Amino acid sequence: MSAQVQIGILLLLMMNLSSGIKILDLLADYGLRNTYGIKTAPFPRFAEYDFIVVGSGPGGSPVANRLSENQDWKVLLLEAGKPEGLLHQIPMLAGSFINSEYDWQYRVESQKKACLGIIDQRCTYPKGKSLGGTSSINSMGYSRGHKFDFDHWAEQGNYGWSYDEVLPYFKKSENANLREPVDESYHGRNGYLHVQNAPWNTPLATAFLESGKELGYDVIDYNGRQQIGFSYGQLTMLNGTRCSASKAYLRIKRSNLDIIPEARVSRVLVDNNNYAYGVEFIKNKQSYQIHTSKEVILSAGAIDTPKLLMLSGIGPEEHLNELGIRVVKNAQVGHNFYDHVGFAGLTFLVNQSVTLIANKMQTPEPVLQYAIHGSGPYSVAALNEAVALTRTKYATDVRPDLELMFRAATFNMDIDGRSAKARRINKNIYDTVWKPIVGKDAFTIWPFAQLPRSKGRIKLKSSNVNDDPVIDPNLLDDNSDVEILVEGIKLAIEISKSKAFRRYGTKLHDVKIPGCELLEFASDDYWRCAIRHLTLAFNHDMGTAKMGPSSDAAAIVDPELRVHGVKGLRVVDASIIPVMPVGHLTATIYMIAEKGADMIKKSWQS
Repeated sequence: MSAQVQIGILLLLMMNLSSGIKILDLLADYGLRNTYGIKTAPFPRFAEYDFIVVGSGPGGSPVANRLSENQDWKVLLLEAGKPEGLLHQIPMLAGSFINSEYDWQYRVESQKKACLGIIDQRCTYPKGKSLGGTSSINSMGYSRGHKFDFDHWAEQGNYGWSYDEVLPYFKKSENANLREPVDESYHGRNGYLHVQNAPWNTPLATAFLESGKELGYDVIDYNGRQQIGFSYGQLTMLNGTRCSASKAYLRIKRSNLDIIPEARVSRVLVDNNNYAYGVEFIKNKQSYQIHTSKEVILSAGAIDTPKLLMLSGIGPEEHLNELGIRVVKNAQVGHNFYDHVGFAGLTFLVNQSVTLIANKMQTPEPVLQYAIHGSGPYSVAALNEAVALTRTKYATDVRPDLELMFRAATFNMDIDGRSAKARRINKNIYDTVWKPIVGKDAFTIWPFAQLPRSKGRIKLKSSNVNDDPVIDPNLLDDNSDVEILVEGIKLAIEISKSKAFRRYGTKLHDVKIPGCELLEFASDDYWRCAIRHLTLAFNHDMGTAKMGPSSDAAAIVDPELRVHGVKGLRVVDASIIPVMPVGHLTATIYMIAEKGADMIKKSWQS
């Protein structure tokens, strides 16, 4: 595509973001939606395939790629969404796809102890609905976790999943091109997934790293040997553009791989001998069945994979009986639901024009800078520029239990409150806290509890695939999660007072959040109240089809990702994670997919 066309679309986008997205949809008929050479098909060519892969995110895309390396195997990849488009490739616009046709638009159940300042107390839960899955709309963070995480998995009876055994698969997936500091021996250079730093940062991101050094922390490669410290973000990025799972793994041209978008799988077909022999899917409002000679691989994510398992009769017997679903296998599907949790209410004002507020973004200079050079503000991934990982006094082992995410803008960045509406923040809170400072330069630091102890559950609403599942992460049910976030807020405020930030006249915005007015601002009790009002679910959903040996009554899949009690069926995505790891999940899912593909190959090639 010519630079002129890119610039034209971007200029339209700057004038009206929602119109820009609609314009892209109109241009799809001219071939601009599927811009990266991914060969899709309107319908499966065969009645039977060797392997059927459901879902094209960081789990499914690598599996489909690796299995189709064997030219003797026919592989089918089914994806419920459309191909991603041109605008998905622009890192800054990630948040623009929340509540769009590229998002499943899930909402959590009304939370009792969290999301109190969110409409109906139901936090948003964005999940990608396109080729690439959530990797096509997320913030592109690449963070692997800690050595202890995977050694702990192995200690629970999951053979083959220790850190030394999974590190080669992290490296296999990765094509790293990072700025110093880099622990070279921990990174891959020949994988499909490009991992880079953003080519441009605000001066405040640099100040964030400098403040860390003032406080005695190192600037680190958090995907290397050390996880405690400050760093610019490592991103799934190629030359200033998004590198999604589909862009990384599905641009291959193989005659034995069929990729079918807009095909929603409604259930796995299981015979009377508990053997999965195919799937049922819906396309163009018609239902079809397709068969497999070897395996069905579910990679629909930690929400939709348990949903499909339960719709197929694999799940808690009592729950399935309530809905009239024939029980194939009684299993604790949907339990063990984890997510990282954070706080969105910190705002720091500065006295210089160094942030990413909308009135500076909607000018020709940053638009042209990105369209021509792939740099400038639009290369910043969803406002996220830098991170810090540290241990609070509540840490129970060597792992960091707190992450601070630095963002060079906050909810006052746009004139119409669009970003706050996307997060469903109560209008009274927005009008009180952020509307009075619209257009003023400000930044935020979001603290996230890395090892929260609260767990939730995924259930079915009905036996109809078109009904959203019941998503209850049970956020902040354990008070220790709140206390970790209080410590994170205090550290963020300390960072804002560093010499590095004082040069920008940084000042904490001290307007009280409605609902917490009776408490002394900045007291621990005030922050506890604020955290419960402006809760952030980080959408790192995991654990709902837990991996474990047959002796573990809660385990859904074995250490080779085969569903216990059902032959010919595996799960390869974040559902299988047995215990929450540190860090963002995308990198770990790519590792799971690479390792899972190798295990599948081995089982059929021996």
